[in-house]
Amino acid sequence: MATFGYNNTSNITDLEPWHIPMNILRMACTIITIIISLIILGLIASKRTPRTVPMMLVANTCLSEFICVCTALSLVAFTLNNDLKQIQYQDSLCIFRAYINYSMTVIQNHSYNLQAMYRYITVVYPSRISWQSRRLNFCLIIITWIFGLVSLLPFLFTNFITYNIENQICQSPIQLSFPIIYIALIIYIIPNMILNIIYMKLVRYVHAMNKRVTPANIKSRAERELKMVRNIVIISTILVILGLPYAIFILMSFFTVIPKHHFRIAYISIDVSTTAVIIALFKTTDPIKATAKQIINELGTIITRARP
Repeated sequence: MATFGYNNTSNITDLEPWHIPMNILRMACTIITIIISLIILGLIASKRTPRTVPMMLVANTCLSEFICVCTALSLVAFTLNNDLKQIQYQDSLCIFRAYINYSMTVIQNHSYNLQAMYRYITVVYPSRISWQSRRLNFCLIIITWIFGLVSLLPFLFTNFITYNIENQICQSPIQLSFPIIYIALIIYIIPNMILNIIYMKLVRYVHAMNKRVTPANIKSRAERELKMVRNIVIISTILVILGLPYAIFILMSFFTVIPKHHFRIAYISIDVSTTAVIIALFKTTDPIKATAKQIINELGTIITRARP
């Protein structure tokens, strides 16, 4: 059974010169991501942004990333505090933070699949209006959240998540074991496989459409939706590429001993990737960019008029 009580000792931990600067870098990245996420959610909530199903799905992605990054900020704050005090200390929320971080990553990655699936359906099955409805897509969002929270619930009540002293973090140990293989499958491999399958099927469909006589408006819409799915794949690829250190350590652990500060190294790239992803999400979502430009122009006009 996982321990939720306090485990506080005064033992001094080995503190490398790069630990504190990297903690600060991680904290800066998570704070930037939180700020941008809040801005995007605010823009989506404003009356200027269309109340469409795609915007609802983007809001779901942004919300899941916001919560995920909030837990990441809590993780790095815990690490930084222990490093500064050079102590071994596991607080009562250490394991719970790790569980929420894992779960929200699952939800975030599957939110990309919901966006891609909706785009695919609008192109391949345009007459299936019920499949494109707000109600159905909202139900799918709820299902992904339940799945993300339930699929990793056993980690909360077992010893799958432990306190790692060298890295000052609670995580599932990276070693050849069921928990780490399960995490790799459910968080990264399966969601990315689904996303790439949807993308490849849509590419083939659009290419086949170009070979036959198709009305220009239908072809234009299909190419526009394909572009949007391609943008989603790019965003997901950013996560995969910057998450490679974590994946490499998992593979290394199957054959050899990995560096003792592996979590510190892996989470630097992961926290940087979240910032890159939220920026890419803003840049590739035209309605949000249009709303932001409109607000900026209106503020500029107000400031200009207020000047004497």
